[in-house]
Amino acid sequence: MSSWDVRWLQFLISCSSQHRNTEYIDMGALFSRRFNPRDDLPDLHGKVIIVTGGSAGIGKYTALHLARRGAKVYLAARNEAKTLNAIKDLEFEGLGPGNGTLQYIQLNLSDPRSAKRSAEEFLQRESRLDVLINNAGFLEQQYAKTEDGLGESILANYLSPFLYTKTLIPLLEKTAQMPGTDVRIVNVSSGAHSVVPRKDAVYNSREALNIRFSDNRMGNLRRYGYAKLANILHVNELQRRFDQEHTPIICLSLHPGTVSTPGGQELLKKMLPFGNFGKVLGRWLLKSQEDGAITSAFAAAASQVRTHADQYKAAYLIPYAKFGKKSKAANDPQKALDLWITSEGILEDLGL
Repeated sequence: MSSWDVRWLQFLISCSSQHRNTEYIDMGALFSRRFNPRDDLPDLHGKVIIVTGGSAGIGKYTALHLARRGAKVYLAARNEAKTLNAIKDLEFEGLGPGNGTLQYIQLNLSDPRSAKRSAEEFLQRESRLDVLINNAGFLEQQYAKTEDGLGESILANYLSPFLYTKTLIPLLEKTAQMPGTDVRIVNVSSGAHSVVPRKDAVYNSREALNIRFSDNRMGNLRRYGYAKLANILHVNELQRRFDQEHTPIICLSLHPGTVSTPGGQELLKKMLPFGNFGKVLGRWLLKSQEDGAITSAFAAAASQVRTHADQYKAAYLIPYAKFGKKSKAANDPQKALDLWITSEGILEDLGL
């Protein structure tokens, strides 16, 4: 086993076990059992929610958890046929009379123009938006740039979701002013945000956002982690701006755990070249997709998040529905502001 394999194994085990080793604050709602979305989420009838990347994996089961409680959930994804099949699967697995509904809306995060069009289409279709869950994630196999000269990973994982969110903010703010609403923005990040060296956690220019790292396994993970760190910084700056304007929107980020999604399985196949031992280890490391969506469902709609809003604003959650520890870079307000300014500048250059 090479030194790279050992470091990978240490990282994956830490992601899987992080929720067992991290202390969290008792808000008067200390769970003696795992948070159960079926029983513990409030009634969500009348609520409208978007889950990006909803055609598979964590996004698909996040949508199921929320629709079971009555929400109208839009699954925003690129592949219409795949998403419609996912909706059929979910309806078969647990939606019936009295539950919410699942809708498809096209979203391609590899192209920021498509992301903006998708958000604008949603604004034409709905008069409210209670929760936006930026769930979609993309793990690059090797560094590549788009036709706009932007790295594929930072574009799909961060910049397009940034633009998508920005376009939807007026409707989120409008909804937050309605009586009895509880508006939230949730960014699904990753424990990989902590593997980015502090010296590389720089977001103050277009060149910085296009950081390549290396093309070995650890370099690919750091490039992904760099984008997922941006997801956390995005939430931090969003929350600061909402608070400054006294807008009652709660923003959170989270690490869902190491989950048995198609992407998670492929990642382990590539990163654990240990033969049969790797297969056994993979089954131990990976959570089910339904369990992997528990923390996202909690962040999106659990009552205690609103009840204890001051503690949950800009919080970083880990499985299952506990407070996690961000890296030092993820707590840096200057990095969050740098990222926001750089993102706005890039989008302006693109005419978006």
